[in-house]
Amino acid sequence: MTTPAPAGPLENAVFGAAMLAHRLPWADAPARALGLDSLTREGAARGVLAHLRRSRSGRPVRLRTPFGTFLVPLGPADTAALLAEGAAADALDPAVRLDAAGRRHGLHPHVPLPPDAVPSAAELAGPLAEELERVARARRDDHTLPWETWRPGLLRAARRVVAGAAAADDTLLSEVLVRTAAAAGSPAYERRAAALARRTAPCLADPEPGSVAAGLVRGRAAGPGVPAARTEGVPRAVAGGPGDALAHTLAVVSEAAVTTAFQALALMAVGVPGAEGSPAGAVALALAHYPPVEAAVHPVRTPFTWEGLAVGAGTEILAAPGWLGAAGDAGDKGYTQGTRATRDSGERADPVGAGPGAPHREGPSPLCGSATGCTASAFAVQVAEAVVRYFTDAARPHLLSPALTADRMPLTLAPDTLLLALPADGAAPPAARAATPASYAELARADAERLDRYARGLAACAAEPGWDGDETGERFRTRLLEHAQRCGRAAADVREAARRLGG
Repeated sequence: MTTPAPAGPLENAVFGAAMLAHRLPWADAPARALGLDSLTREGAARGVLAHLRRSRSGRPVRLRTPFGTFLVPLGPADTAALLAEGAAADALDPAVRLDAAGRRHGLHPHVPLPPDAVPSAAELAGPLAEELERVARARRDDHTLPWETWRPGLLRAARRVVAGAAAADDTLLSEVLVRTAAAAGSPAYERRAAALARRTAPCLADPEPGSVAAGLVRGRAAGPGVPAARTEGVPRAVAGGPGDALAHTLAVVSEAAVTTAFQALALMAVGVPGAEGSPAGAVALALAHYPPVEAAVHPVRTPFTWEGLAVGAGTEILAAPGWLGAAGDAGDKGYTQGTRATRDSGERADPVGAGPGAPHREGPSPLCGSATGCTASAFAVQVAEAVVRYFTDAARPHLLSPALTADRMPLTLAPDTLLLALPADGAAPPAARAATPASYAELARADAERLDRYARGLAACAAEPGWDGDETGERFRTRLLEHAQRCGRAAADVREAARRLGG
């Protein structure tokens, strides 16, 4: 039995420096200007992992960084197997997301979704199409669909298919969900989780047929059967009730519909190989290259052994599919391909080991960070594919910004930087605008009007009764008013810029 080998001082220094550099927004500018991706922050981190894979026979290695010492598996297969062994031994504490700058963020606790609670494709199609039609109608006159329109529209769609029509208008549900996840592991978590449970309770009390909520209630009425935790290959301790499963499913479906589907549309628009003309391929590619949980830390609670490697208590395993993806291993695509094949066949994936409750082959979920896969994430992939299919069935999307090429995918693709044109059926592709001050003035005036509408909507929402019932509600009300004021100020500034541009 051996202990994990440590990385060398230079390897530790380069990896740590790459993480520290993420706190400097200008750090990548010279390298990107010269086309030297290997010298960017992401490129340096991924390059160190690729070097360690070659120099250490791919075995997990201990990396010392300014943000902690991590045991890092160097390939997707080893990551999946190591975490599966830890989960089977009930040796892992809940994971946290680690961003590239070393900051830790709470993840919504992983709660398995029983497979029979997942709506069928026929049940999903109608409600989702209604919501996507609302989003399509919100396009600008030039067919563009900015992030400010896309995000709230797709959050609403996620609430509709997961929690039902009554939850579609409950924008506060999505806000409470995000804040609850952010508080995971902190003293504030229990209070926020209770607030989230109050908002999801009505969805389960009177569930809409065809939603995930209805499937959860149906499964509860049918009796316990096989514990859901065991169908996921995760410790029984993480199993939760229907409310917990509903919240977790809503979290991953929202992420997939809002972020992954938008990135997939951008990849299809520029014709990236593997994404062109294939919604499923585009979603798989987006998840492989831009996983929402690009790195997760899995604390080890009790010691266990994997392939002769002793993993001690107190170790922190760093699963970094986002950084390993560009290091030369194509295995990252296995998650979405494997879960899609499992979903289509209606059967579980083959277990790694023998015996009941053996964990799946698939690795950590790129959507929720769970150690051994996630049925809710598989459903979220299905929703993202349906979203992409809806907007590409009639016409091909056009990416207006940023400028991307099919042969050079960026290491990061923030969805809020994307401006996509999604022509309606029979509509002409968006024409290139003349880059004149007058044309920019026209766009600025339109943006100012939108900002004013947002400000009025936020203020109206804050004026609704009921916000002052408790401290949490008053805090949300104050935040809404602050956002409204910022939108109003921004609208005035943009309108002034339009006047100057228009002469």
